[in-house]
Parts: sequence; structure tokens; C-alpha cells
Amino acid sequence: MTLLEALAVTLAGVAAGTINVVVGSGTLITFPALLAVGYSPVVANVTNSLGLVPGSVAGSIGYRRELAGQRRRMTRLLPASLVGGTTGALLLLVLPDDTFRSIVPVFIVAALVVIVLQPQVSQWVARHRPHGAEHTRLVPVLVFLSGLYGGYFGAAQGILLMAILGTAIPDDLQRLNALKNVLAGAVNLIAGLIFAAIADVAWGPAALIALGSTLGGVLGARYGRRLSPGALRAVIVAVGVFALVRLIVG
Repeated sequence: MTLLEALAVTLAGVAAGTINVVVGSGTLITFPALLAVGYSPVVANVTNSLGLVPGSVAGSIGYRRELAGQRRRMTRLLPASLVGGTTGALLLLVLPDDTFRSIVPVFIVAALVVIVLQPQVSQWVARHRPHGAEHTRLVPVLVFLSGLYGGYFGAAQGILLMAILGTAIPDDLQRLNALKNVLAGAVNLIAGLIFAAIADVAWGPAALIALGSTLGGVLGARYGRRLSPGALRAVIVAVGVFALVRLIVG
């Protein structure tokens, strides 16, 4: 990488770390950045997953006050996220590269649709939020499925998790966002450990994304709530469309 490319990857990490803490889908920033500097889709995905782990940790620490009193939930849901993330990561490594190249454009389109429709999704979640006991039986299954998706690719995993948690758990949305950060971070962590052990990782870009996402995680936890949701969606959609075009044309 040139110095300019390294700077671009680092800044993409900052943006992704911030966005992941606030809403999720930061992968649609860093994944296209790695494609743009010449990495193959599979190597870009593996490197991206590993690089975003420190940002998830920083964001979770930043939301530690909102996590207070949620130990029981984390104990119940973390295993589902870890098993799902492990399954998704192993599928990425076991399935042929051509399968990933074929299916990722579909995932990106799906993620972009979810992001564009996020206001409607949020309204639907608000209308269907429970007011009594938590729906405990189905949530671990849905968290496992979101973890599987996150371990395999991960764009918009955070938005999916917020939809799951928001419709199943009667609690403040900021507290659920803190829980989302922990669960999504666990998926990135377990997938990153697997990739670090047995996959082809571009370690230089992974370190740059890690540095950037850590800063972004801190910024997201401290200032991210002040960002305009509409502006965030516009940036994510624009970069996601670039990634889609890059995959199809390249």
C-alpha cells in the first residue's frame, strides 16, 4: 500500500468503528476500502473482521454504564453469538472463494435495503416492543442466526440485532444498543481469532483498521449519538453501492 492508501484505510476504520457503535454496518465502509486498494473479496472480508474487533471492544467499554444490570442477558445470549460467529467464519473458509464472490453482492444489496429502510424498521420495532416479560425462547436462535451472518460477512449485523433485541426485550433502546455492541463484538472476536489462526490475513491493513476502529469506537460511544442518522445512512449507502459496483465490475 502507498501512504495515501494506508491513510484511507485508517480513516475508513475510524468511520466504521464510529458507525458500528451507533447503528452497525461499518463493514460497508472498510470492506470497500480494502477492495479499492487491491485485495480480493475473501482476504478483504477476513482482514476487515479482524481489524474491527478493537473498535467493538472500545465501543462496549464506552457503553459500560448502559450495560449495568445486563449480565444475565449477556450470559444467555453471548453463547449464541459465539456459536453463530464460529459457524459463519468456518463456512467462509470451507466454501469456495467463488461462492463468497457470488453471494456477497446479494448480502450487500440486502444490507443496503435494511439501511435505507431503517427508519421504518425502527418504527416497526417501537410498535411491537414488549411491555412485560422478555421473549426468551426465540431470541437466542435469532441471535445465533445473526451471528452466523456476521461471521460470514457482517454488514448491517448491528441493525439486525437491534431489530431482534428491540422487539423481544422491554428495555431502553440505548441499553439494548450497548448489548448489541457486545454481541456483535463477540461475533467479530471469535471470527477474527479463527481467521488469525488459519486464514490469509493482510496484517498491515488489519492493524490500520484496528487502530482506526478503536478511535472510532471511542468517538462513537462519546459523540456518535449526536450524528444525523440520515447523513450516516447516506454515507453508508454510497459506499455500499461503490462496493457493489466494484465486485460486479472487478
